[in-house]
Amino acid sequence: MRIHRRRSAALAALAGLVLGLTGCEGGDSSAAPTAGPGAPSSPTAAPPAPSPSSSPSSSPSPSRSGTPAAPASEAGAGGDGKGPGGGGGPGTDDGYAYTHPCSARNLTVRVTAPEGFPATVRVVTVTNNGSTSCGLDLHPAVGFSAKGAALGIQATPPEGIGGPAHPVRPGATAYAAVDLDPSGAGGPVADEINVLADGYHMPNADGVSLPLATPGPVVKPKVGLYHFTARDSFQTLR
Repeated sequence: MRIHRRRSAALAALAGLVLGLTGCEGGDSSAAPTAGPGAPSSPTAAPPAPSPSSSPSSSPSPSRSGTPAAPASEAGAGGDGKGPGGGGGPGTDDGYAYTHPCSARNLTVRVTAPEGFPATVRVVTVTNNGSTSCGLDLHPAVGFSAKGAALGIQATPPEGIGGPAHPVRPGATAYAAVDLDPSGAGGPVADEINVLADGYHMPNADGVSLPLATPGPVVKPKVGLYHFTARDSFQTLR
């Protein structure tokens, strides 16, 4: 009888211990429920850093390389490279000049009597003050005056000429030699030269009248082609 009572008491004590342990496990699971698929993360967890590729500022920014590329028709259409001036940007090459005549408002026209040339020779210079290249007709239109009155004499260019316009890059100068009296025969004396830089594209109103520092006789005058140097233009008179 004693053995049976002791065994019953032991079983009862063991059952009470098992029930106590089961109650403790149920309290822990209710404090932190298990997150299922798609459940939000714990409020104490740090939010993930945004990815640079998903930021609104990741769209391509405007290029800051400077000068935009020239159109295909202009890039690589450079001329012979003899003309000074030009920064290499769009519109500053000779190819651009062939399709863009010069504007009189961007030009400075002068006349000189350089040393080393015959006494009857003057040189017309045309400087491009614009920011892009431009083209001039093959030679200027040249006339003469005396005491403010036109002499009615025009310089004639070389015969049989042809070709594209003469390119003048920004800051560059074109030269055209003028021989007042190639034969030396003498004639009416001119004290002024009248120059239209481009007789093909410009109206007569764009012409300028410049005083000749040394007046000279004018008989069958000739005008040379525009060139990059005065000497080269003088050679076209021959």
